[in-house]
Amino acid sequence: MPNYLEEDENMEVTLTSAKKESHQPTEGHLTIDVFQTEDEVVIQSTIAGVDANDLDISVTNDMVTIKGKRLPEQKIKPSDYYWQELYWGPFSRSIILPVDVDADASKASMKNGLLQIRLPKMNKIRTKKIKIS
Repeated sequence: MPNYLEEDENMEVTLTSAKKESHQPTEGHLTIDVFQTEDEVVIQSTIAGVDANDLDISVTNDMVTIKGKRLPEQKIKPSDYYWQELYWGPFSRSIILPVDVDADASKASMKNGLLQIRLPKMNKIRTKKIKIS
């Protein structure tokens, strides 16, 4: 049975035993920032502990989907945890974009656990002239 830290009314922290229930979802959800520059839409997400080979990023003109998995470096028995908040396993996030982007010219990079996707805005105005017959 795992142990938990509990705080009482005197603000003292004690170690207690309790039955742990799993509250982890079957698939994790990424937190993101989406912003624009004059020429691009930029998506950022903190994904520390994820290998770039374990990421799949799909881009269309109006949507981005990020899928991947975060694997622990060591196997830890559930009974050995005192506290568990990190998510291990598959995750995904789909973002509907506020403007159309050029999917073919999109680029992604990862540095210090921060994923950054740069999506050039479409310069074309989608207007089609039709003739009256």
